[in-house]
Amino acid sequence: MNNHELWQRYQEWLYYNQELDLYLDISRMGFDSKLVASLEARFTQAFKDMADLEAGAIANPDEKRQVGHYWLRDADLAPAHLKKEILSNLEQIEAFTEKVHNGTIHPHEAPKFTDVLSVGIGGSALGPQFVADALAPDFPPLAIHFIDNTDPAGMDRILNRLENRLSSTLVIVTSKSGATPETRNGMLEVKHAYERQGLHFPSHAVAITVPGSKMDELERAEDWLAEFVMFDWVGGRTSEMSAVGLLSAALLGIKIREMLAGAKAMDIATRLPQIKGNPAALLTLAWYYSGEGKGKKDMVVLPYKDSLLLFSRYLQQLVMESLGKEKDLDGHIVHQGIAVYGNKGSTDQHAYVQQLREGIPNFFATFIEVLEDRLGESIEVEPMATSGDFLSGLLLGTREALYENQRDSITVTITQVNPRTVGALIALYERAVGLYASLVNINAYHQPGVEAGKKAAASVLELQRKVLESLQKAAQPLTLTDLAQKAQASEQIETVYKIVRHLAANNRGVTLEGDRSHPANLSVSLSNV
Repeated sequence: MNNHELWQRYQEWLYYNQELDLYLDISRMGFDSKLVASLEARFTQAFKDMADLEAGAIANPDEKRQVGHYWLRDADLAPAHLKKEILSNLEQIEAFTEKVHNGTIHPHEAPKFTDVLSVGIGGSALGPQFVADALAPDFPPLAIHFIDNTDPAGMDRILNRLENRLSSTLVIVTSKSGATPETRNGMLEVKHAYERQGLHFPSHAVAITVPGSKMDELERAEDWLAEFVMFDWVGGRTSEMSAVGLLSAALLGIKIREMLAGAKAMDIATRLPQIKGNPAALLTLAWYYSGEGKGKKDMVVLPYKDSLLLFSRYLQQLVMESLGKEKDLDGHIVHQGIAVYGNKGSTDQHAYVQQLREGIPNFFATFIEVLEDRLGESIEVEPMATSGDFLSGLLLGTREALYENQRDSITVTITQVNPRTVGALIALYERAVGLYASLVNINAYHQPGVEAGKKAAASVLELQRKVLESLQKAAQPLTLTDLAQKAQASEQIETVYKIVRHLAANNRGVTLEGDRSHPANLSVSLSNV
């Protein structure tokens, strides 16, 4: 296309939301009118599916659950018996936050809490991390820290940084069941750190969980400081607008009602049952075109704003956990999904944009543009050019350079990063994921692959117990083959080897003797044998 034709295409497909001051441009995606026409009937069904979901249909058939994250920002849409719960939970978050900020709720050892330590994983961490990084003021009422893995060194790093302020740190433990190993381990490690300092952990601890869960039972038994409800009908990756995300955001001084308002406004915009005029449908169309409805190309997310650095990480879970499915709703093997990665502009000008422009064309780019450079005036770093002008120029230049080499891109533009626009961005991608899933006939709201991974990890830990028991019973060093046989794992010698190698490296009483380059010849024993 020549420049005039591109300008016309840009105007034809440009979406603008006046209330949110948000633009969406899919003109640099190479779809044509034939594709749009061929998808009309499927989009009609997708719009109906989303309307049914919001009306309370069982949208997650595997788990026989409703999917109600849209109700969190508009409780009037929720079933009558849930509306009061949603509003009450929000009011409880705000009341608790105000008491923490003014010192009414405070630790025994200090007049106020100074820090928040959030313990969670997946959706219980990625959303709160993204929002904290995007929206927290430079000098928040409390500083926030995250434990989002079961890595001992990672936990030590956070706890060592907090050592002198642990007595004034509020701990939020988020787990729907209370049985998620990574979160449980993090909680136990943090609890141990408190006990080492002679501090009373329950008087610093807050739970976010489902009533009746193991976490709920523990909180009640130990009499923690507070508990907030995690609704069973909200999935982890869509939980940012629940207590999971709102509590930590409120404690940081972020205007959570504005986040909810932004999400609600986007929800209204994305209910429009037509492709043009509905930004989520436009995103879905672009995703479908690029990957031929089979996720054949990756989504590279490039936010040109430091505060949006973690948006790509947040979208990784939202998109990949929702759309990465082996089977469709009819049970057919389809291997669906869209891979997501990204960092930020213009950092990526000096990293992987080289490959994006000239390497394998296995992606489409999503630029996130923020029009406002900063609060206040900017100096000119060159005649008639500020640092922000350079950032804008780099975005526009990269977009043009990619298009020149037949690389597709989408551009989402907001005027400012604020609670309202961040809420809108979250809602936009939540709806696009739902529409796309309906378009390709998959369940966006379950995660059997994640559950399979958890079961596999549990089986490895069970094997480790058998290995240690076998070593304890043995009166002499064992070969790996003998050890695997005694542990009833003759077909899992490699796993047995990796278990004992890890135990030996961590001074767990296991000794390996022999040539490490030939593991089959090693002998294994307990150091007390």
